[in-house]
Amino acid sequence: MGVPQVVIVGRPNVGKSSIFNWLAGHRLAIVDDMAGVTRDRLSHLVEHEDRFFELVDTGGIGINDVDNLTKQIEQQITTAIDSADVILFVVDTRSGITPLDEEVARRLRYVDKPILCVANKTDDPKLDSQADEFYRLGRGKLVRTSVTQGRNLRQLLEMIVERLPEGQGEEDLESPEMKVAIVGRRNTGKSTFVNTLARAERMIVSEVPGTTRDSVDVRFELDGKAFIAIDTPGLRKGKSVRTDVEFYSMQRAQRSVRRADVVLMFFEATQRISKVDKQLCSYIAEQYKPCVLVVNKWDLLYGQMPTERWVHYLRDTFPTMRYAPIAFVTGQTGKNVKALLNHAQMLFKQARARVGTGELNRLVQAAIQHQPPPLYQHRRPKVYYATQVSTEPPTIVLMCNNPKAFTPSYRRYLLGVFRDQLQFGEIPMKLYLHKRQRSEQQAEGGSSDEDPSEVSENQP
Repeated sequence: MGVPQVVIVGRPNVGKSSIFNWLAGHRLAIVDDMAGVTRDRLSHLVEHEDRFFELVDTGGIGINDVDNLTKQIEQQITTAIDSADVILFVVDTRSGITPLDEEVARRLRYVDKPILCVANKTDDPKLDSQADEFYRLGRGKLVRTSVTQGRNLRQLLEMIVERLPEGQGEEDLESPEMKVAIVGRRNTGKSTFVNTLARAERMIVSEVPGTTRDSVDVRFELDGKAFIAIDTPGLRKGKSVRTDVEFYSMQRAQRSVRRADVVLMFFEATQRISKVDKQLCSYIAEQYKPCVLVVNKWDLLYGQMPTERWVHYLRDTFPTMRYAPIAFVTGQTGKNVKALLNHAQMLFKQARARVGTGELNRLVQAAIQHQPPPLYQHRRPKVYYATQVSTEPPTIVLMCNNPKAFTPSYRRYLLGVFRDQLQFGEIPMKLYLHKRQRSEQQAEGGSSDEDPSEVSENQP
């Protein structure tokens, strides 16, 4: 399982971004009285009591964006809630319950995840009784906070840590059921491929582009092991999405990518790579999903074009996904399909692998000795130790004296070492450079300008 995510939600102007900066200990999110400043999700790695979690800030629920981006903002919020392990429902004690607060509470009513109701702007203990009215919303344990006065930061952090999921036990790693999402633009043969896997006409197969409008799960077995194939709607350019059905098909396809263990990204052998393909690969990379680039309908070009030409074409088009393996299949006849599924299993195993702290630290020290980091302000930055904090994707944290001192190229060098020397050769990874927080008093009193410093192959 990946690093647990703690997602901050609420209506506009309740102080979500201030809470985010406060908990993160850095000035990362823009704080402004104007509603709608936060649009995209913003995340930061937080450590408390030797537990790591990703803190995620979201836009205000219920706002009508001035640039007509309301749908996109709502999509980001929905994605964050779907992936959350703990939710912080932020409200404003001074304003009291508003209709938008009640709307947020209704939206969270059927979310089966731990929720904390954070009554922000409770600047004085005299306001504690005023915050009690938020119990009426019925969503989560109430905790009263004040960013400006530094009230109850430690209490909030401890309540978050208490609600984080436990680490993955050995019993969870024995024989998992792998979920494979089959994605790609329209008419690349995804549903035909799923039918081949299921050995039955479970999917509607048609030459009419866009036949599949919803994501459908199909269970099948291979060598005595159970799998789930997720057939997804074919995607098309955003400006071509003219109906609500097509819009929500795209949302469901993206959600299928998020809940998959491995993604098979389909291309048609006779067609050039399109803008939609690039957008979809970018989305897969953003989600840190193991991926196989699948060239389907290869029988149409067999003997006419060497596979190396398509390999170079894919590598040149997607340079940040050079780790992803490439497969050539014919979904209709089943050629190379079993080999493709076996390779997907290998990626699944890589994504769930753990490396011992001792081995990892020896590797990091050897990498630094072989190529020391560049000088920063006339000093050589230091790495004190390294640890792998989660799987799916493998996430490595380097505790150092100054994250900003490590250049992006040096971080990519370290990722390359991990890829070459560890069992993560064909999957995306996360690398955080983290500085231990100073005293709690400094953390509560404000922020530093330290760089959060996360890097992956997906960054330019």
